[in-house]
Amino acid sequence: MITFEQKKKVVSRFGKNDKDTGSPEVQIALLTERINDLAPHFAANPKDHNGNRGLMKMIGQRKNLLRYVQRIDQAKYTKLITDLGLRK
Repeated sequence: MITFEQKKKVVSRFGKNDKDTGSPEVQIALLTERINDLAPHFAANPKDHNGNRGLMKMIGQRKNLLRYVQRIDQAKYTKLITDLGLRK
């Protein structure tokens, strides 16, 4: 679970202002934080299939948002994936 301070830091880093939580860049960054936060749980609990389904839904949602950002603005997309460290 992401704390309020972590969310505020991500929004201030990727958003246009401190209250911009709806832009796709912020949503992708928040989803990435949540996904990275859940990784140790699934390493310790490999049989948590219901939680794994939720994780896969979050990954799919992030993938769709990334595709949207790539289609709209390629430069913003490349900057975003390098800042988040998503692609190699």
